[in-house]
Amino acid sequence: APLERRVLVGDSVADVLSDEEMNTLREESELVTGGYSEFELASYREGHLTPIFFGSALRSFGVRELLDGLADVAPGPKPVQSVDGPKIDLSNPEVSGFVFKVQANMDPNHRDRVAFMKLVSGKFRRGMKLRAADSTKQITVSSPIMFFAQDREIADEAFAGDVIGVPNHGVLRVGDSLSESGKLKYAGIPNFAPEILRRARVTDPLKAKHLRKALESLAEEGVTQLFRPTIGADMIVGAVGALQIDVMAERISTEYGLDVLFEQPPFETARWMSGDDEDLEKLESGYRLQLAVDLDGAPVFLAKSLWEANYVAEKHPKIRFMTTRERRA
Repeated sequence: APLERRVLVGDSVADVLSDEEMNTLREESELVTGGYSEFELASYREGHLTPIFFGSALRSFGVRELLDGLADVAPGPKPVQSVDGPKIDLSNPEVSGFVFKVQANMDPNHRDRVAFMKLVSGKFRRGMKLRAADSTKQITVSSPIMFFAQDREIADEAFAGDVIGVPNHGVLRVGDSLSESGKLKYAGIPNFAPEILRRARVTDPLKAKHLRKALESLAEEGVTQLFRPTIGADMIVGAVGALQIDVMAERISTEYGLDVLFEQPPFETARWMSGDDEDLEKLESGYRLQLAVDLDGAPVFLAKSLWEANYVAEKHPKIRFMTTRERRA
């Protein structure tokens, strides 16, 4: 098999492995080469085929091959749909892009916040002034960062398809669009209704404000969601899986020095709401204790069960109950 010929170059593998291990290697390599389809670049780029790379990041085996393979077969940057209709492609001279990730405390000593921005068009130069869509504020990107694994360096220039890190102090959020004119806006990145809701409570009541700040900071990264009930001081965290809650608890402890407890609230799921003020007020009269707002201030209904969420939606047909919502919409 082709894989077997590659691994036996110079007999280095045969010198190390026993006969039994060599037989296992031959059998498994034959399974790999015979059980999978041949790689076709066109089929991959059409989304019908997924390449598989074998290796171990822990032992740095196959990492270089993975990176080289991605560089060889990954498609180049494509036009991106704007909210106003036309797609923006590489030929557009205006520098523009969108924030798809925010990372807090990359340097815990400085409480920094870095927004990861994918450039869609234009040639970016260090020190450029960019404007967020629907905002009058300009942002001077004086220290753009290029990342590779754990390494980072200041980028003097970048091109469409590149990702640059923009240090900021909470100004930028996931879903923001940036451009020279501030007029280009790209379709936002959606939030999905959480599968898990947890009430966050700090063990030291005197540090409640610190907990709120920590939760807001981490929620702005876009991995978890934060809901603030309109009545009471509870903070409800939403996540897709239990692991996200565990990671959040560890980060709050490590990065903010807080011991936080995540308790089961009387709610099971959440729905974003959209409707006339009059209709929303009618809903509020009967479910006042189950209303909240998300990090952007959008109204949210906290349902005690999926059945209740569907029942309330049927009872109030003029209100849209949504399982997804664009961030910063």
